[in-house]
Amino acid sequence: MTELPDRLIQLGAQATSKDDAITQVAALLSGAGYTDPAYLQGMLTRETQANTYLGSGIAIPHGTPDTRHLIHRTGLAVLQLPQGVTWGEGGEQVRLVIGIAAASDEHLDILRRLTRVLSDDDLVERLSVTRDPAQLRAALTGQSAPAATATQPAASVLPFSAQVTLPNPLGMHARPGTALASLVRRLGARVHLTHGDRSADALRLMELLSLGLTRGATFTVSADSEQALRAVTDAIRAGLGDDLSAPVAAPAARREPDWQPTQVGATIEGVPAADGLVIGETRQYAARQLTVTDTPGEPLAAATQLDQALTAAGRELDQTITATRERYGADKAAIFEAHRELLSDEGIVQDTVALILDGHGAAWAYQQVTQDRVSQLQRLDDPTLAARAVDLGDVQRRVLRRLLNLGEESAYEGGPAILLAPDLTPSDTARLGPDALLGFVTAQGGPTSHTAIIARGLGLPAVVAAGTGLLDVPDGTPAILDGSAGRLYLNPSDTDLQSARARQAALNAEREQARAARHQPGATRDGAPVEIAANINRAADAPAALDAGAQGVGLMRTEFLFLERDSVPTEDEQEREYRAMAQAMDGRPLIIRTLDIGGDKEVPYLGLEREDNSFLGLRGIRLCFERPDLFMPQLRAVARVAKDHPNVHVMFPMISTLEDFRRARALLDGVREELGVGRIPLGVMIEVPSAALLAPLLAAEVDFFSVGTNDLTQYTLAMDRLHPQLARQTDAMHPAVLQLIKLTVDAAEAHGRWVGVCGGAAGDEVGALILTGLGVRELSVSPPQIPAVKAALRQHDLPALRALAAQALAQPNAEAVRALVHAGTGKGRA
Repeated sequence: MTELPDRLIQLGAQATSKDDAITQVAALLSGAGYTDPAYLQGMLTRETQANTYLGSGIAIPHGTPDTRHLIHRTGLAVLQLPQGVTWGEGGEQVRLVIGIAAASDEHLDILRRLTRVLSDDDLVERLSVTRDPAQLRAALTGQSAPAATATQPAASVLPFSAQVTLPNPLGMHARPGTALASLVRRLGARVHLTHGDRSADALRLMELLSLGLTRGATFTVSADSEQALRAVTDAIRAGLGDDLSAPVAAPAARREPDWQPTQVGATIEGVPAADGLVIGETRQYAARQLTVTDTPGEPLAAATQLDQALTAAGRELDQTITATRERYGADKAAIFEAHRELLSDEGIVQDTVALILDGHGAAWAYQQVTQDRVSQLQRLDDPTLAARAVDLGDVQRRVLRRLLNLGEESAYEGGPAILLAPDLTPSDTARLGPDALLGFVTAQGGPTSHTAIIARGLGLPAVVAAGTGLLDVPDGTPAILDGSAGRLYLNPSDTDLQSARARQAALNAEREQARAARHQPGATRDGAPVEIAANINRAADAPAALDAGAQGVGLMRTEFLFLERDSVPTEDEQEREYRAMAQAMDGRPLIIRTLDIGGDKEVPYLGLEREDNSFLGLRGIRLCFERPDLFMPQLRAVARVAKDHPNVHVMFPMISTLEDFRRARALLDGVREELGVGRIPLGVMIEVPSAALLAPLLAAEVDFFSVGTNDLTQYTLAMDRLHPQLARQTDAMHPAVLQLIKLTVDAAEAHGRWVGVCGGAAGDEVGALILTGLGVRELSVSPPQIPAVKAALRQHDLPALRALAAQALAQPNAEAVRALVHAGTGKGRA
């Protein structure tokens, strides 16, 4: 609700000129703390650019877009001039000067109310001479009583701040940005993010995206309360709904495809975006060009038109979200929820209204403002974030169609075809769907775009960034699309068509076999067992993991019990969660990793001192030793559950010395004795080189090892896996990392122990084969990866994998290891 307290209403005033009137109304706003005094200059400058006279004796002076940062809060100020003042060159007499400080989209409501005022000449006359401020307040805001008056100006700098490192594999893209905006809105808080010399309001998604925050970026979060700061930083560190275990997207590498034709008319190469092989005819597709001309009209009518278009587009998006969720799942629907947030972006709405007030038409103004944001995104260095420009363009088109009275986009009317297009928006892809498409190729775009994500969800082969020559291919051209290889083959021979159909059948059979056989025990072709387990965070994730074929839980990340709240979980709360997980496993192994906080997982409410290099400081078991108030309740909770569930195992993170393990074991033993609990299988994470080198000593005392390849790789290669420039080079298939894993396996086998891997390499099919060849006996992966990993192992005998792993140890780099595996097994980079 826009505020209009008595102190912002000046009745019976006089002004010698328009500038004098603007100066007086600006003083009312700044004196009440709504604006900085310098906002006056923006209001005066605006008058040199456009006349703010509306008609019926009313003017609405306001600042220029580049002075918006001088607004502390949205508000109005009213200067009543019963004698009037000359406003424009046409001699218009103004008796009500309504100064606007619009820091949000509330100015749409202001304009709607002014429309009603202007249409009532009698009301305007009464407001121009009234001695009762309540009449002006009621007419302009709908409030019948004085609004609460600010006692002091709003601070231009938010008082509480903290630094955060972004953990999201794809950076701060639209979906986590939407989650952040939603959280801040629920909190009713003011939150800003600052990166370098740029700052963004958390409620303005476009500003957030334009910061270009990639994985590993460190930035400052500022808030108006400690509670809001804590909630927001916790949510950011927990990933804002993103799967932080997902591998960082590597640049798509062109490699020799698994299948190739022998005689085709032409081959168009692009970037693989979604796997699959299809045969069909091509069809060019280009969305209808929207011609937008600037047709200035009455500003209030244009603002109303914009409001109606945004409302209609919002209803349309809500229907799309519901339909997408029902057909393709919540993760795909989240893409359009992000579009919903872009639709209501306050900065876009505000700048559009500013252009409308300057005399421009609604459609032209909206196109100008959104196109400027699209261009900003396209200039970002990170291709994943730059690809979000397509999302905003999708939203832009949806609104413009409403402003131009074109209604909804017409459906594609051709039969199933391989669609060729300059680019496709997420809305295009979801609307066209598998009934109309066999697959698609775009001249532009990227493999991490939301369009590509939807294509993968629909099971549509897709290739992007194929170049503009694609657009010259005639409709009806026979073609074969290989999404895995990133190639479109034109005019294939009959022999090639027959070969492609055979390859199609083989691929479909492989997927069906993997899905159908997902509940079979993990094993190589010659029957060597390899347990395939799941990495999950909470008991609620267990049913999906079991349905995917998990043979147990190889890693329960207990820190998520701490990250997803603003206070320490009690011992009883932890016990309930661990017990629910153990019961859900129904006797299958459950490995509970004790608290692993520090490094990239910080919890502000714990009051930990900030470290210059948290990856080398107090994290994992080191932090637990320093904070027995956290560690001991967790050990007791786990022990209570283990007393009733022998499938429970305990694993300590970040063990770097033999003394670390013995100290942690002694604490657990003390808890077991206290509670009368028997022996619990006990293991350690191999995450640092020292642990691998000490494996012969550790193996004599532990029950098992679990290799965390993500951390082991970064510590071995001295490359921070969150560093924006280095993250893509931290490949666990590097021979130096494989040598340390081999040392660990050899030590374990010498003492009759087993080794598992719960890092990202376990879910990479190349990694699964090499790790199995090295002697790893358990692979713990994200649930969706389970069927494919099992299927990959069933294609190879253990002796062959051992020979392949031995060769891998002698390679010079990770790329050579992957090339070796591809040559030996037909598997590329997963």
